Amino acid sequence: MPELPEVETTCRGISPHITGQKITEVIVRQPKLRWPIPRALNKKLCGEKIINVSRRAKYLLLETGKGTLIMHLGMSGSLRIVSSSLPAMAHDHFDLVFNGQCLRLRDPRRFGAVLWTAQPVEQHELIKSLGPEPLSTDFDTDYLFQKSRKRQVNIKNFIMNSHIVVGVGNIYASESLFLAGISPRRKAGSISRKRYEKLVQSIKTVLSKAIREGGTTLQDFSNAEGKPGYFAQQLNVYGRPGEACNQCDAPIQQITQGQRSTYYCPRCQT
Repeated sequence: MPELPEVETTCRGISPHITGQKITEVIVRQPKLRWPIPRALNKKLCGEKIINVSRRAKYLLLETGKGTLIMHLGMSGSLRIVSSSLPAMAHDHFDLVFNGQCLRLRDPRRFGAVLWTAQPVEQHELIKSLGPEPLSTDFDTDYLFQKSRKRQVNIKNFIMNSHIVVGVGNIYASESLFLAGISPRRKAGSISRKRYEKLVQSIKTVLSKAIREGGTTLQDFSNAEGKPGYFAQQLNVYGRPGEACNQCDAPIQQITQGQRSTYYCPRCQT
C-alpha cells in the first residue's frame, strides 16, 4: 500500500507536468472506487487550471480556482502522466486530460478515491481531524510525549494512528522503532521523554530517506514515471523474519499487531 513517501514521490513527480495546465476533459471509466466519484466532475473542472499540487497525509490535493480535487491511491493505485492518445487499460479508471497529455489513475483493487470539495480543503471530513505531518515542526518530542501519556496501546499502533501523526505506515513504523531501539511491544504511555526524542528523530530520518529513494516497492508501488522505489533495499527489519539483524546478528522476529505484521530485533529493541 502506498504510504507517505510513495505519495510524496508521486506528488513531486506529477506536479511539474500539470501545475498551471488547463483541464480540457475529465474521463471517468469506473466511478465505483472506495467512494463514488462525484457526478458532473467534468462540468466542474473543464476549463479550470491546476493552481497547486500538494499532499496532506496520504491524500493528493489538486487545487483549482473552484475547489480542490482530493485523490487517494488506496491499496494498489498509481498516477501516471501519459499521452492523452494512449489507450486505457483494464484498471485505468480516471483521467484528467490536458493539452496532449493526461493524468491517469490506475487502481486494480479500486480502494482509491477521487473526491471534490468547493470548501477549504482543511475543512473536509477526511482532512480536518488528521494529526500533524511528521516532517513538520509541529511534530516534535513535546507533542508526541504529551499525546502518549496514559496510553495503553502498543507504541507501533500509537505512531500509526493518523490522528496522532500522519503517514507513519506499517513499513516505516517498524523501521523507525528499530532505529530508535524501542520494542514495538512497549506501551506508548510507558516510554520516557528521552526515548520519544529519539523516536521522533528516527521517524523523520526514515521518512526523509525513503522520500529521497523514491519510496518502497514491495508489491504495487511505482512512481509517476512507472519506476520503482529503492528504499526496500535499505530495510533493516521489515520483511526480514529469521534473517540476522544488521547490528547484532540476532534473528529478526515477526509478530502480529492490529492485524498487521510487525518486525523487530528482540536484542536491539527494548
